[in-house]
Formats: sequence, structure tokens, C-alpha cells
Amino acid sequence: MQAREQLRAAKQRRKGDRMVILCQEQTYWLVNRPPPGVSNVLEQGPERGSCTSRRVQMIQSSDFYKREIECFRKALGRNRVKSSICLEAHMNFSSQRGPHDPIMSGCLPSNPWITDDVAYWAMNAPIVVAPTKLRVERWGFSFRELLDDPMGRAHFMDFLQKEFSAENLSFWEACEELRFGGQSQVPILVDTVYQQFLAPGAAHWVNIDSRTMERTLEGLHQPHRYVLDAAQLHIYMLMKKDSYPRFLKSDMYKGLLAEAVIPLETKRRAFQFLWKPLHSSPSPALQLASGEPIAASSPADDQEA
Repeated sequence: MQAREQLRAAKQRRKGDRMVILCQEQTYWLVNRPPPGVSNVLEQGPERGSCTSRRVQMIQSSDFYKREIECFRKALGRNRVKSSICLEAHMNFSSQRGPHDPIMSGCLPSNPWITDDVAYWAMNAPIVVAPTKLRVERWGFSFRELLDDPMGRAHFMDFLQKEFSAENLSFWEACEELRFGGQSQVPILVDTVYQQFLAPGAAHWVNIDSRTMERTLEGLHQPHRYVLDAAQLHIYMLMKKDSYPRFLKSDMYKGLLAEAVIPLETKRRAFQFLWKPLHSSPSPALQLASGEPIAASSPADDQEA
């Protein structure tokens, strides 16, 4: 009786509704696929009956079930994050990095991709007298942002020297030089780093746990460019969890934020009534996306240029 009513209701539906229901059912079975060995309802043709023979072969094999049990155990132990938490983290990341993205928010004092002004490159050079405020703020995003910036690493070194722990950053820099240096210099660099930071009575001895030290000493018999990775990771996590939070709370970092340069936007038009003040001179792609026409240069601007 129920099947008859369902058939009657299906005949009364429109063709578009029947197509939508069919697509929904196919999508459900594509997502919720049957386990291996079970016949698939979406299969077509005479090869559909071959699933039974494959299932019989799988039943006779015990190795198959051992692999399935091991796979399911790994799946149960895998950490999963809810989509809401992932989306919230993505939104926080986007809101934090948005003002620092030259494409989304523009760049001060002018956009070097659409103008001839190179002041943006000069103010954001690897080593400058006074860094910009956006640059100093990025050091507080993550410890990696601080180490990737030569200016931030120099200020962090000054902070560590005041705390008498500058050897940690020096050891990390030496390991980076070993990792990305020339292959012919690897044995010499490994011996130099060991004698300077890890050997008993070294001039700049670093604190490493016994297990990491044993692994490092075993790798020194056949030195290669990655032999100090375990020790470098140990020092990296030590600085990240201990020194880096204190650096962000220190008066040095707060003073850098207060004294940071905030560049002013340069004028884009010779005449004031033609100049439209835009935040950070956004790129032409954003203007096209928002529907605003890109103003063409007037003959007066070309003549003055």
C-alpha cells in the first residue's frame, strides 16, 4: 500500500522535481558508499553480479579483515575538528591578516605596481632605520613571522641579550645556515656548530635534553645537513613558548610599536579636485571588482608628467 502511494505521488510530480530527487539519491549513495565487497546500487550492466564473487574471495582471505580492522582503528584515533571551529579560525585569520595584505587593503605610501613611486620598497627593505607599524604588528602574529623578518630577528636578538639567552637564537641561525648552505661545507659547519654550542664546556652552550642530545651525537658520526634538526626544533619550541611571549609583553616591543612609522598616502592627481582619497591606493583589480571605473589620466596630467 505504501509503495503504491509513493508510485502515485512520483507520477504526479513535475519532471524538474523528479530530476532533483534522483540527483539527491545518487549524491547520497556517492557519499555513503557501501563497504568493499557489497554490491553497489549505482552500478549498471552485467558486471554488477561480479561483486558476489569478489565478496566470496574477500571472505576467504583473513588478511583483508586484518587490514580493515587496522584501518578502522586508525580512523577512530584520528583527531577531527568541527567545521564551525575551522570556519571561525579562518575568519579570525582573515580579519587579522586583511589590513596587512597589499592586494586586499592596498599599500602605503603608494602602490608600486601602478605608480612609479618605489617608496614602498624602500620603507619595507630587510634592514631599515625605523620599520612601519604594519611590519611591527606582524611580528606579534606568530613566532615564525618574527624570525622570517631580518629586522624583527635583530630586535629579538637584542631582547635575548638582555635576558642572557642570545645563544638560543644564535644556535637556530647556525642550524639554518647549515641546512641551506653548500654541500661541501656541511662537515665543517657541523663540527663548528657542535664545538660552539653543544660540546661540553662550549662558549655558547645551549640547554638540550638528554634524549635529543643522544640522537644528535649518533648523527654526528655521519654528518649531513639535517643532523641538527632535532636540536634546532627543541630550541625553537623553547624560544616560542618562553622567550617570545615575554618579548611581546616587554617595553622594547611596545616602544617599537609606538615609534613605528605610519606612512601617509601620496597624491595621485596634480589637481586637488581630481584627486579621490583612497585608502592605501588599492590595486586596479579591486576597482574592477567593485564596479568603479579606473580614472584615465587627463591631458593636463600627462603634460605635467
